[in-house]
Amino acid sequence: MKNIDSHGHVSGRSIYVDDIPELRGTLHAVPVFSKVAHAKIISIDISRARDAAGVVDVLLAKDVPGENQIGGILPDEPLFAENEVHFIGQPIAVVIADTHFAAREARALIEVEYDELEVIIDPRMAKQKGHLLFPARTFANGDIDSGFEESDYVFSGRADSGGQEHLYIETQGSYAVPLENNNIKIYSSTQGPTSVQKFVSNVLGVGMHNIEVDVIRLGGAFGGKEDQATAWAVMAALAVQKLRKPVKLILDRDDDMVMTGKRHPYSSDFKIGLDKDLKIKSFEVTYYQNGGAAADLSPAIMERTLFHVTNSYFIPNVKATAYSCKTNIAPFTAFRGFGGPQAMFVIESAISLVADKLGISKEKIQRANLLKFGDLFHYGQICDSNNAVKSWDSLQEKFDAESEVLKVRDFNKKHTFRKQGISLMPICFGISFTKTPMNQARALVHVYQDGSIGISTGAVEMGQGVNTKMMQVAAGVFSVDVSRIKIESTNTTRVANTSPTAASSGADLNGKALQIACDEIYERLVKTASNILKEDIKLIEIKNERVYVGNNPSKLYWNEVVETAFLDRVKLSEVGHYATPIIHFDKRTEKGHPFAYHVYGTALTTVEVDCITGVYETESIKIVHDFGTSMNLTLDKGQVEGAVVQGVGWVTIEELGWDEKGRLLADNLSKYKVPDIYAAPKTIDILPLETEGPELAILKSKAVGEPPFMYGIGAYFALQNAIKDYNPNYKLDFDAPLTPEKVLLGLYGFNGK
Repeated sequence: MKNIDSHGHVSGRSIYVDDIPELRGTLHAVPVFSKVAHAKIISIDISRARDAAGVVDVLLAKDVPGENQIGGILPDEPLFAENEVHFIGQPIAVVIADTHFAAREARALIEVEYDELEVIIDPRMAKQKGHLLFPARTFANGDIDSGFEESDYVFSGRADSGGQEHLYIETQGSYAVPLENNNIKIYSSTQGPTSVQKFVSNVLGVGMHNIEVDVIRLGGAFGGKEDQATAWAVMAALAVQKLRKPVKLILDRDDDMVMTGKRHPYSSDFKIGLDKDLKIKSFEVTYYQNGGAAADLSPAIMERTLFHVTNSYFIPNVKATAYSCKTNIAPFTAFRGFGGPQAMFVIESAISLVADKLGISKEKIQRANLLKFGDLFHYGQICDSNNAVKSWDSLQEKFDAESEVLKVRDFNKKHTFRKQGISLMPICFGISFTKTPMNQARALVHVYQDGSIGISTGAVEMGQGVNTKMMQVAAGVFSVDVSRIKIESTNTTRVANTSPTAASSGADLNGKALQIACDEIYERLVKTASNILKEDIKLIEIKNERVYVGNNPSKLYWNEVVETAFLDRVKLSEVGHYATPIIHFDKRTEKGHPFAYHVYGTALTTVEVDCITGVYETESIKIVHDFGTSMNLTLDKGQVEGAVVQGVGWVTIEELGWDEKGRLLADNLSKYKVPDIYAAPKTIDILPLETEGPELAILKSKAVGEPPFMYGIGAYFALQNAIKDYNPNYKLDFDAPLTPEKVLLGLYGFNGK
């Protein structure tokens, strides 16, 4: 099935929050934020702003009737700062005016007097000073000391990975509308409708039933709208509660970049030990996660980092400790991969260091340590497949990887000032929310008396095609044409208590719930058909909108069965509930079975560097990916393509930076670079791994949103190989992103090592 949203997107008819027709009297809100990174607030003077043309009101912390708190996991994030600010971009107030322009102009008139305090932006410095967002955690398995004693080679190093701006096409926004009886409806650009509903109710001091959150679709999110969409919806709703008029809050791009969190930067120390057969015996790592000024989702992200310490390798002795460090930067948040990429970058850096020190190819070490069926993950789960090895070997065979390596060597011999590099990047990524209670979903299905069907789930469409997959599930169960099916918006009144569409689990959880609901109705319709035809119910089947008895088509059609069922007062609506079985995790022992399944794959990346300028291109990325039994290979391949390019961007050109005062340096699109058509790989070839998917995946089709992001990490190590070929004295420096400036310095021996 083609993506059902494609035509609407390319024709401009798809509806986003800012496209919703405004009701008469709609007001516009613009947040006021701190211009300093850490200070006590001495005074706030809003008088000039309140008197400005078009301004209706200015709301502060004192105007909050409930709790001035929106912390998702820990209650450490006020909606509006009261006595102290902790990062540039922290909301202090919100201006409400009759136009967006008037509100934006008025906020410049607000005067805030500060008493500035020490600013910390380095996570290691924060750790030294004891500034942690929450206690450290350690995952361990085996005997780390014995493992190092048994090792013939032991090396230590450091790896640093940078942040990343989400840069979704649609900025953060919401539109809140007053309803009868003091109820409020909020159209929100959020991955987590229930989270928005919960925090609006807390801040406004009302019940969750008084707040309805509706999500049509998002113009991209990548994790940036899982937790950080909440504040803007709460501000708009707060204004509605006080003024009883509709209020829209849509962030301008510059505000969005300054006020919202990014991917977490990590600074890490590692120690790795191997025997003479290149088997990794021990791996010890300490992660310093830059969490920013508040916890946000850092506890869960740090946890997933600890789950993905070893990537797709079996290591018997592991010790990994992670610190979430409190700094004076906007709270870092969810981003595609959710802590997994940072962990994988470190283990790949460690293996690269070993290969460099021993003068061997990295691929020998990688292949020697791939996970096999029955291997134990360091968190207690057992590996249930050989897909890590299968994907690696399949790539070698189908893309003739050995030949590709020889081509690169031959190219480099023939070119003095242009060098190519090549690398292999295996991945292993666990699928499920690591917080077990979040692995549940519901769906509501109506079959109308004319045979048409309405579907509501908790899944949020954000460009990944989950609506199309939900359509496929319903059409498959009922065996009807998709023209009969309507996907409703994601709405907290129709489907309550939803988990966010995140962790690559949106299709699995919501698809399973939808499947359960559809199956229930289908069985009732089959019974109705059996009664009409006077045939054994075991022989009845609906196929292509027609009733079959055994293999023989009858004269009875879908719409006739539905109409009869309605007249017979058969229940044609159903709620499906799904909770992922098997999974569990004990945080006291840091052991359990946290994932429904794992996704595997291997990528071969080739880059080319101009050794005069340091500018580079990604020539090709060849991938064998574990889709399971893909229910929509076109959609799934699109997700792989988008993810891998985003991953390449993270480790190459996307560079964030802050000055010593905590000011974001890459605060607009003239300073922050993302992969464009020229930076994207010239070719991306994707082949499905020949394997059957697990039952816990919807229709055995594995999740595909996040895992392919990690393939992009291979570009970093391919670039290092190209640099090394030009400058044999180059000292490996694991500091991502590897920008053209850093490449140029490395080519000529100025990388500080």
